[in-house]
Amino acid sequence: MRFRAYSVHLFTAVGASLAMLALLEAAQQDWAMMTIWLTVAFIVDGVDGPLARRYDVTENAPIIDGALLDLIIDFLTYVMIPAYALYGSGLMPGWSGWIVVLLIPFASSLYFADTRMKTADKSFRGFPGCWNMVALAMLVIEPPWWVILALVIILSAAQFLNLKFVHPVRTARWRFLSLPIAIVWVAAIAYAAWTGFAPNPALTTVVMVTSIYLAVAGIAQQVIYDRGYAR
Repeated sequence: MRFRAYSVHLFTAVGASLAMLALLEAAQQDWAMMTIWLTVAFIVDGVDGPLARRYDVTENAPIIDGALLDLIIDFLTYVMIPAYALYGSGLMPGWSGWIVVLLIPFASSLYFADTRMKTADKSFRGFPGCWNMVALAMLVIEPPWWVILALVIILSAAQFLNLKFVHPVRTARWRFLSLPIAIVWVAAIAYAAWTGFAPNPALTTVVMVTSIYLAVAGIAQQVIYDRGYAR
């Protein structure tokens, strides 16, 4: 059991190497390969949590702080590299790119240190700094720069608001819907990167619809259940 528990930590640490691969591709402005590595890192991050709980890494592998390890890697793959992608990809020209590349790490560093990040139902309190999802969706959708800027400002503020955002794996409520939608989102992003972000209206629609659901599902649950409109 101890061997398996420490193996989970090693598996989590693979995310740091994947972050470096994504960063190297971003430096070469190969956004498709960057996306593929970030997608793989996203899958690793989705799998290591259930493994950590299954093998009780806190009890069986206590030398390494799994939560801290996860946060370090998440800050690379969820925040720093996606912020640079929005800046360097040409989606955000001029001064708008500077705002995005400075605001995202600033707000997210405070959020990642917030002790109130998780709610009782395993959702996130505030936008969970999933800028990788934002950046990759923007590479597919390619909206006007001002739409991206407005979205970044709104989501940065939402990190500090009492709004719920679902965790597709851990939030039990609507998981039967949230998890398959998250899987569809990952598959759509991976396919878009595999095809070099070639124009594909159907794929763009899938990314838009799944992104909107994942962004508002937790808030909808707050309105419907937390305010007593349903049980």
